[in-house]
Amino acid sequence: MPLREGSEELLRKRERLINRLVREGYIRSDRVREAMLKVPRHLFVPPHLLRFAYDDTPLPIGRNQTISAPHMVAMMTELLELKEGLKVLEIGTGSGYQAAILAEIVGPSGLVISVEYYPDLAAEAYRRIRALGYDNVLVVAFDGSLGFPPLAPYDRILVTCAAPEFPRHMLRQLKEDGILIVPVGASFFQSLMIYRNGRIEDLGGVAFVPMRGRKGVYPP
Repeated sequence: MPLREGSEELLRKRERLINRLVREGYIRSDRVREAMLKVPRHLFVPPHLLRFAYDDTPLPIGRNQTISAPHMVAMMTELLELKEGLKVLEIGTGSGYQAAILAEIVGPSGLVISVEYYPDLAAEAYRRIRALGYDNVLVVAFDGSLGFPPLAPYDRILVTCAAPEFPRHMLRQLKEDGILIVPVGASFFQSLMIYRNGRIEDLGGVAFVPMRGRKGVYPP
């Protein structure tokens, strides 16, 4: 079976989920809707959790990490204000689902650099993303709490794990008109923060796994 196809039941579940996220306001643009309809989330979850792939909930993927709930993926992707050709840094590859969504939107002329703390998760995500044909994604096993200086500056930075404080050092890796999104807080619940137009704004409460690394919640 081609990787971009799923069973009819899974396809129907995906369409129902996306339609609900549109109704609830998490998806506001055609580009995000089309990307989430195209990327098969069921290929990014463990096989034993396949039946939950299109439930709007985070799911465990190993290493005490999760694939984010679809509504959170949609919300953060919308906040990034993506367009074709942008260079995006993602901190926290996980299974690779969010990276694939980003890649769909920035297109072949864009680039997604996705950084994962755990080398085994990075390798699995890279194989999955490449098998799906996303040649515009680079997955790197690296301490993402530092950002990824070698390929800076970036048009957008998306952090999908909770930082203990706002990572101001990452602003040095962001273009002047760029956007950075990061959950901030050391407890189970955090605040989703966004930097844009030279200002930091608190968008409200979220729950993400803690950032690991030298500047993370759990230093090595």
